[in-house]
Amino acid sequence: MASRSARSRVLLFTSGPWEGGAGADTQLAASIADSMPDRDFLRFSRWPRQGPPGTAPGRGVPIVSRDGVPRVPERLQAALAGGVLARRTDLVHAILTIGGTYPLFSRLRRGLLGRGPVIHTVPGVMDTGLLERARPLGVTVALSEATAGQLRAAGFGDVRVIPPTIPLGRWPWRPRNPGRPVVLFAGHHDREGGAREAIAAAAQAHRSGARFRLVLAMRRRPGQDERTLERELRLLAAREGLPEVDVLGHVPDMPGLLAASDVLLFPPRALGGKADIPFIVLEALATGRPVVLSDLPQFGELGFAGPRAPVGDRVRTGELLTRLLEQPRLWEMLARRGRATVEERFGPDRFRTEYERLYQESLA
Repeated sequence: MASRSARSRVLLFTSGPWEGGAGADTQLAASIADSMPDRDFLRFSRWPRQGPPGTAPGRGVPIVSRDGVPRVPERLQAALAGGVLARRTDLVHAILTIGGTYPLFSRLRRGLLGRGPVIHTVPGVMDTGLLERARPLGVTVALSEATAGQLRAAGFGDVRVIPPTIPLGRWPWRPRNPGRPVVLFAGHHDREGGAREAIAAAAQAHRSGARFRLVLAMRRRPGQDERTLERELRLLAAREGLPEVDVLGHVPDMPGLLAASDVLLFPPRALGGKADIPFIVLEALATGRPVVLSDLPQFGELGFAGPRAPVGDRVRTGELLTRLLEQPRLWEMLARRGRATVEERFGPDRFRTEYERLYQESLA
């Protein structure tokens, strides 16, 4: 059995190609493939290819896409290609957020993915109301106990919890930067995604006497008017009286931006389909950047890695930010605690062991 599982062909089923989207699903899929190099993984890749060949693990199956973002055409191609490949592999491992199209997809599971074993890793749930019409694809993996509880309550049955991991070598711990601090927010333009709350909390900290530069690294979703949304954020920051604010679009060098920052401010009202534990949070903690969070239940997986404020409480969030900026010993303690938390709870060894066990069960 061990020999068979080591030679098994596994389809990593995502909503689109790995290149270009850089979403939680493709990041999780890459972590899975990297952690089990002895298996024969198939993945979706973008065609036509842009630039030199990449180093992504597994064999790419081309999907026509202009930029890799999983719009409707990419999703349809993934469903069609997945339906063919599912019957030519030993295991389908779907890494799919539960969004608006998932209930229909789940009801067509046998027609699309056949009768073979399926593992479904759920990066996040966009709306819990969708769970009433959704069905499990097979064994389900959640990233947090909070989402696992929602899935079990909706009748998903066998739900495991495997926290995500990040390549720690790419995110080395770094000391605090000299000079004026930089506070970073990184996320989407979603109304409840936290950008406006970050501006409000930063303004509260500024009024309390803290001096820093706020950097908003924003990613747009398909169909969004990026320029208009960025202009709205700048206007909001000006109304709040923040003198030093940068609004950035896509950042190609996120390790460099995190290294140049001092604190990650991440106070969303709702995750809205983002991973239960967003990768930016793990990356900041690994780099030794304390994180101020909103008190969403999914963040309970982080333990005491970073301070949390009630959702939408700009005053408390601003107070926590002010303390971190003005108390070097507190900053140092939380920086080292964050790195230790990622190593202990989100390290590659635990991630590999849990998925190896699940693959063995599914392929038995």
